[in-house]
Amino acid sequence: MNPKAKSLIKDFVIMTFAMLCSAAAVYYFLLPSNLVVGSITGLSIVLVGIFEKMGITLSLSVVIFVINALLLVLAYFLINKEFGAKTVYTALILGPMISFWEKVCPWEKLATTNAATGYCSIMADPWLDLCCFVLVLSASQAILFNINASTGGLDILAKIINKYLHFDIGMSVTVAGAVICCTAFAINPFRLVIIGLIGTWINGVVVNYFTASINNRKRVCIITDDFEQLREFIINELHRGCSLYEVVGGYTNKPSREIQTLLTQTEFSDLMQYIKKKEIKAFITAGNVSEIYGEWSRQHNKRPKLRDKN
Repeated sequence: MNPKAKSLIKDFVIMTFAMLCSAAAVYYFLLPSNLVVGSITGLSIVLVGIFEKMGITLSLSVVIFVINALLLVLAYFLINKEFGAKTVYTALILGPMISFWEKVCPWEKLATTNAATGYCSIMADPWLDLCCFVLVLSASQAILFNINASTGGLDILAKIINKYLHFDIGMSVTVAGAVICCTAFAINPFRLVIIGLIGTWINGVVVNYFTASINNRKRVCIITDDFEQLREFIINELHRGCSLYEVVGGYTNKPSREIQTLLTQTEFSDLMQYIKKKEIKAFITAGNVSEIYGEWSRQHNKRPKLRDKN
């Protein structure tokens, strides 16, 4: 199969799974509780509530669909075509997936009521609803951002803020979400709006955490006399680049070479096993790097398995 076609299929599978999780988070934790966490779904809940007060009944999935369709035009022209194309898919399937969960297992069957407050939801507590929603949604957002996609709606606004104002993605989610969250004053009491704002902030923090975890790499620095052997292993077996620097030992005053490279956790483990197996004497330091700019091969999953050349 064509590598591009294979990669595209993989991305669509990932996007479908992530959106299925996002839809479940919205349907089971936001819709029953009427919480409005800064999102296009939250804005849609507000609009549906306003129209209900006017005697007009609207479908939540339809409102989400319409708003996302408008934002997709912005994504295409203001971000990039790949992001826009992928987000078209994710945004357009969110509404149908919410309807899917509604048919498969209506939230009314799972909802309970807090006897003390009369609050009705899946968890019977707004804070628990908030935590469950944020954790599931943030994980989905981080997965999608990692493949240059998004859940649509708020993520489009966040991506625009990220691109043009240079905020990190978590802060962009928080800023865009807080503005939307304030619209909940139209249908919710002050207490629920504050909970929504706190949830929006937590959402941004958790998105940053998950994104950093997904993108995490090891910056490895190795000082050794066997630098040529390690250089060949890194390039030919791990299929990664590396840099070599001339260094002088402060204690011995002897010249040596330092190798620097960026590796995934799996590749770092392979490197350490190789050094141990070959009994290479080396001084090694390693630190985590969460952001990388410039050329970085994403083909590490396709690299051949390490072979014993002895």
